[in-house]
Amino acid sequence: MRKPLSVLLLGAALAISAQGASAESSQAATLRAKHAAVADSLRNNPYRRPMRIESAENGNALSGDVYAVVGHPFATVSDALTRAAPWCDIMIMPINTKDCRIGQKGGAPTLTMRIGRKSDQPLKDAYPIEFVYRVADKSADYFAARLEAEDGPISTRDYRVLVEATPLEGDKTFLHLHYSYAYGGTGRFAMQAYLATVGAGKVGFSTVDGKLTGGMRGVIERNTMRYYLAIDAYLAASTAPPAERLDRRLQTWFDSTEQYARQLHEIDRAEYMAMKRREVQRQGSPIDTATSGTDRTGRL
Repeated sequence: MRKPLSVLLLGAALAISAQGASAESSQAATLRAKHAAVADSLRNNPYRRPMRIESAENGNALSGDVYAVVGHPFATVSDALTRAAPWCDIMIMPINTKDCRIGQKGGAPTLTMRIGRKSDQPLKDAYPIEFVYRVADKSADYFAARLEAEDGPISTRDYRVLVEATPLEGDKTFLHLHYSYAYGGTGRFAMQAYLATVGAGKVGFSTVDGKLTGGMRGVIERNTMRYYLAIDAYLAASTAPPAERLDRRLQTWFDSTEQYARQLHEIDRAEYMAMKRREVQRQGSPIDTATSGTDRTGRL
């Protein structure tokens, strides 16, 4: 006996739905497996928080990864990081980000960041990087959001930011942040010059043969940690009254970086807070894009 068409269509829809749920659960299962694999290092580490940092240097590419347990429900984390607008609030916190604005490109949201010095400077002297923002996956037990930029300062390219998360017991969330980019000859020369001068004594967070990572892996680890701490600061301030959230985010980010002063200390608190308040206020103004003779460099 042939089944009615409506029954066949319903069966097909259920099968497709089951396949989608299976795929989403597979992503969550993969991330939970990583959580189990790094559980010991989340509990026992020098960071004074449940986190692990990894890095790699492959040819002309650098990548950093932070795995961490954050004390916020998954729904809160997902709502914050699967929308484009909060990302400018996050990305403006690191010292070298001078500006961040939301736009559109090909139907997708964009974040145009301007990267510059560790002190005040005109926006025309900071280097723009345009990230395309996409939500790759979103379900009840997993999400993944991506920021991608093809070009950056000093011949750097292929910037990739991935954040993914899955819920844990006790209203906590396991979060993974990946940050990577590649560089050409000019970028390599600039990094080598930096590492031979002002960056000579700087280190990262992971250890190799009992010593803190240095060199280019130290660079990517410091940057990845800055962005992770910005995400954490944004989440921590999300329950504050709206009028207090900006200062709460900035204070939390600065306090967190000072816990790792050897790696991340750049300026004092008063200078940081005053500079960031001005930069956030400036984001509502048009950008003067007139040519400047000032060198435009990115964060190392």
